[in-house]
Amino acid sequence: MLRVDRWWPRVRLGGALLAFAVIASASAPVVAGAESDSHRQVSGAGRTIIEGGTGGASPVPVMTVLAFHADAQGGAFECLALAPAKATGDGSGRFEVNAMYVTGKVISVAVNGNTAVLRGTAKVTGLGAGHDLPFTATVRAGGPGTTVTLEISGLTFHEILLEGHITIGGS
Repeated sequence: MLRVDRWWPRVRLGGALLAFAVIASASAPVVAGAESDSHRQVSGAGRTIIEGGTGGASPVPVMTVLAFHADAQGGAFECLALAPAKATGDGSGRFEVNAMYVTGKVISVAVNGNTAVLRGTAKVTGLGAGHDLPFTATVRAGGPGTTVTLEISGLTFHEILLEGHITIGGS
């Protein structure tokens, strides 16, 4: 005869430990260069528009071309912001002026569900120019409509993905 009272408590305890391990791993940070059994990868590329453009009373739209990849060994982050040469009229829809370029190395990645926070240092030209500037990019998984928030040089850019895709997951 099978004695349930002997194995059932072990099954319940094992299930609880498994559930805890799954929840803990969903929010575990991945630090570049650290020993880790996690194979989380974050990558994405696409075209975005910056919410509110240049801001102010007469905002000018700003489009970006964005690409990044990162895992426990590190990664790279690229963002080129383009603005039109003219605010209105003929040519105002051509995004040809290099307003800002961010090229950096990702040092750490923290993943929590469908959101990842990439931190690193970058070289910046144009708006907020400088070298070895710390940056934080918060990205959400998904396609058009998902968001990216870039913080660098004391500036914060809220971006909406128009084309492309961001993936957060295991390898």
